[in-house]
Amino acid sequence: MKLQRHGAIACLALTAVLGLSACGSDNNESDTPSASGSAAADCGTGTINAQGSSAQKNAMAEWIKNYQQKCSGLTINYEPTGSGAGIEAFIAGTADFAGSDSALKPEEKPKADARCTGGQAVDLPMVTGPIAVAYNVEGVDGLQLKPATLAKIFAGKITKWDDAAIKADNPDAKLPSSTISTVHRNDSSGTTDNFTNYLSKTAEADWTFGKAKEWKAPGGTGQKGSDGVTGFVKSTPGSITYTELSFAENAGLNMAKIQNGAGEFAELTPENAGKAVAGAEVVGQGDDLALSIDYNTKEAGAYPLVLVTYEIVCDKGMDADKLKAVKGFLGYTASEEGQQALTELGYAPLPESVRGKVADAVSKMS
Repeated sequence: MKLQRHGAIACLALTAVLGLSACGSDNNESDTPSASGSAAADCGTGTINAQGSSAQKNAMAEWIKNYQQKCSGLTINYEPTGSGAGIEAFIAGTADFAGSDSALKPEEKPKADARCTGGQAVDLPMVTGPIAVAYNVEGVDGLQLKPATLAKIFAGKITKWDDAAIKADNPDAKLPSSTISTVHRNDSSGTTDNFTNYLSKTAEADWTFGKAKEWKAPGGTGQKGSDGVTGFVKSTPGSITYTELSFAENAGLNMAKIQNGAGEFAELTPENAGKAVAGAEVVGQGDDLALSIDYNTKEAGAYPLVLVTYEIVCDKGMDADKLKAVKGFLGYTASEEGQQALTELGYAPLPESVRGKVADAVSKMS
């Protein structure tokens, strides 16, 4: 399925002035966002500063653009600095919320909680960003990869495109004898954290480098951000990387089918990625909605290599003006309208079973 992207995304406005006067009330009062799916927002005024995940950059751009049509008097700045930098900024108090491609780690949680007077930092899943295995190999369309083959490629154990393991996964493909050039993120990245977690869970014998936000395997070429890895692959024949579907789609790259727990090679589509997230288990407590994804899912058609981007925010402890602004914006992003706005951008809307919990958690922020 070819996903079309809005032209406005190509020139992402990291700073957008969002509207209050258009919220649907002459007296600037409107309904507080709720789990019902309503996108009405109590906009607030002033400035929201947020940063973090580059995986959700395009989602943020779309949300900011749409929210601008509803509200004025509020400025939102989102900087795609990477998940690690976003969490650091939130802990330091320079970001009102952080975007992260993985939930807070146990060692990060106490520091993040300390930021929230009388409350705690919570992980709110907001964006389903399927991870594409994007490649640039002339004459090869519909590449299929088992988890073990993928792990060996990025571990440097498979170095040629016509390796026997790749041939076995693709018996009808005409594979060149050229060298494989792997490309990874060289910044602290939640995408890397999720990708290496996937390899650890599905190809333990072939991936011995664990999971981490920083790339640990030897070899390969490092590039900064999602734009960096996709741009490199687009311009480098024989290369392969991991990146979010929205970035691979925007760059016009081929994407591999990945074998799931049922043994089928699943195509990467938002629908197939959503099947994997729908089966995720909530492992956080209370309104902390950290998820555990089953990378070995046997759901028919499920694309197993997915990440969920969280907004990390205080459930309590913000001053009144900041609370109104952040709660209004996140209420919109968690609404049915906000989630459906992502379908043409290479993201999968949150399954309703998850979205409703997120919207409810936002509505209780105080």
